[in-house]
Amino acid sequence: MSLDKATVAKVANLARIRVEEKDLEPLAAELNSILGWVEQLGEVDTENTAPMTSVADMQLRWRTDEISDGGYQEDIVANAPGHEDGFFAVPKVIE
Repeated sequence: MSLDKATVAKVANLARIRVEEKDLEPLAAELNSILGWVEQLGEVDTENTAPMTSVADMQLRWRTDEISDGGYQEDIVANAPGHEDGFFAVPKVIE
């Protein structure tokens, strides 16, 4: 994929970034270089590589999947300026 000055100007406009006309050509070359590096990643053979979630070899801890309310309702509501029946009490904003 190759980017030209018009495409870089359009992307800059969409990103709300002001880029001077004289800076479009060097920016296009730099972005094309970055896209070239990304395309090189597609050439890497990952057929026999297992997906991983971390670079460190570790095992995730498992726990039983139990539904609970957390048991912290009183602690959380106690921080509110106003509460009633276990809920936050807020002033009425629409009359």
